[in-house]
Amino acid sequence: MAVRYIVVPHKIPSKPDEPLAYYPRLKSSGEVSLREMAKDIASGSTVSTADTVAVIEGLLQNIPRYLAEGKIVRLGELGSFHLSIEAEGSPDPGSVNRHKIKRNKLNFRAGRLMKQMLENIAYVKD
Repeated sequence: MAVRYIVVPHKIPSKPDEPLAYYPRLKSSGEVSLREMAKDIASGSTVSTADTVAVIEGLLQNIPRYLAEGKIVRLGELGSFHLSIEAEGSPDPGSVNRHKIKRNKLNFRAGRLMKQMLENIAYVKD
């Protein structure tokens, strides 16, 4: 199995006089819904599709809560989720407050299983 990519031209805005450069961009091969994934998981185990959907729904309800509590959510070899922020600096530590926080980001760090998959991906030009 391979991930497909296409070639796209891109002009660098900060260098308008330079010629176009061409870059590879990944091409999606479709989507997988929660129900489809649950059916696939259920077909490879003794758990029903309904039970699998219930567990996934439980994750979807609880992961945001854990993150909002400032926790790192570790999902074994799959990886972990954690929040980070982008903020405005200040010369005085006393003037740092929540208003200096400009935005938050959800980060995912791949676990061992995902890292192995990433190392073994093959790419094919479309």
